Amino acid sequence: MSAQKMREVVRQIRGLPAEQAKAQLAYVPRKSARLVVKTLASAIANAEDLKEHKPEFSAMNTKNLHVKEAVAETAYSFRRFTPKARGSAGPILKRHCHIRIVLSDE
Repeated sequence: MSAQKMREVVRQIRGLPAEQAKAQLAYVPRKSARLVVKTLASAIANAEDLKEHKPEFSAMNTKNLHVKEAVAETAYSFRRFTPKARGSAGPILKRHCHIRIVLSDE
């Protein structure tokens, strides 16, 4: 999915509490919202795992997590071609993007 389509959804969750962001994305009727929810759930699980296994994160409050940063950046594009009139070819760009979500308890 292109980064432009993903950015429309990512903008909606910046600064929200993590659980509220998940609830809000559940009602967004876009494919990109489902992918952002999966990334957000992974970020929450990573925070809980850090708190459990790393002593330097033991003071982190995982109930108070909020989305500090949410970014969709462009990635590679597959270049494909489709046949056109008179033996020529037209380009098709299959775009990809990277989703980055940073959570904070402060």
